[in-house]
Amino acid sequence: MEWRDEGIVLAARPHGETAVILELFTRAHGRHLGVVHGGVSRRKAPMLQPGNQLDAVWRARLDTHIGTWTVEPTRARAAAILTDPLRLSALTSACALCAFVLPEREALPDFQARTEALCDAIADGEGWLRDYVFWEMALLDISGFRLDLSACAAGGGANDLAYVSPRSGRAVSRAGAGEWADRLLPLPEMMIGGMASLDGVRAALDVTGHFLAQRLAPSLGEKPLPPARARFLDALTRA
Repeated sequence: MEWRDEGIVLAARPHGETAVILELFTRAHGRHLGVVHGGVSRRKAPMLQPGNQLDAVWRARLDTHIGTWTVEPTRARAAAILTDPLRLSALTSACALCAFVLPEREALPDFQARTEALCDAIADGEGWLRDYVFWEMALLDISGFRLDLSACAAGGGANDLAYVSPRSGRAVSRAGAGEWADRLLPLPEMMIGGMASLDGVRAALDVTGHFLAQRLAPSLGEKPLPPARARFLDALTRA
């Protein structure tokens, strides 16, 4: 078995004395694992950092085996932002969430392209905070927990939307909320077309974080969200 693809490094963990198990989010083969021999070496370790882009060849005797990777770097995003803790934490958070949420060996070409675009935006420093919020919304969507912010869940149309139901993920207007307003999540304007201020981004990530932690994570078992996301939020608070 052998194929070639390009993908984003999600994680690399030690395997034996000199190898690592490398997790890539590839364009045509989804989230895929394989062994990189000599992955802890000075030459290979820097290219296996989360967020980097690799050209990779996967080989195995059988398709069910973990296989091995032969990799070459195409974009070293992590190295480009080492001196920017906020962007580095955002890149690491996105990679950790992909590793946590995405099914193994399932091609997700549209979401993979969106993830590559987010990683590029973070590395380039252009408009990435807004992109990150909508990327988390897309992650919820492909996982079956779509946020429907198009109209009021209580039948109030699309006017004056101000809240999100913590159960259904649907928007609710001020009029529709009524006495239940204090039980709903505030809906930041940026999530429905408003400007992406720093406060708005923080508020939006509180909303997506609720559904990631309270709905998506429990559906995957007993593990909590990756600590990398909390570190990103801490860095965002200090920004």
